[in-house]
Amino acid sequence: MTRGVHRPLEDREFDFITGMAEGTPVLAYFTGAWPKAVEPSRAMDAVVAELAREYGARLTAVRTDITRCPAATRRYGVTGAPAVVLLRSGEAVASHAGPMTAQELRGLLEEAGV
Repeated sequence: MTRGVHRPLEDREFDFITGMAEGTPVLAYFTGAWPKAVEPSRAMDAVVAELAREYGARLTAVRTDITRCPAATRRYGVTGAPAVVLLRSGEAVASHAGPMTAQELRGLLEEAGV
């Protein structure tokens, strides 16, 4: 099964999507719209979309705009964009700040047992 990347518009929607994952790891990646974050965030869009297709039902991917989801951003200690946080049952089990290649992100997921 192929899943896309969810794009919550606010914290309440982020919480709903991550809550519905029911034991499936959630890859939350945080993006920003300020000038220095735009290009790296766009690059991460392609990387996360690729891995969401590759991992299918084994992973839920959520593209999270820092400005639209400030509570989630604070909850997981995100201070810049792009950043990724891997969640299991709502708890952060791995994270990375800054852009990543598909190979680097795949390594983070595999190290965390996804």
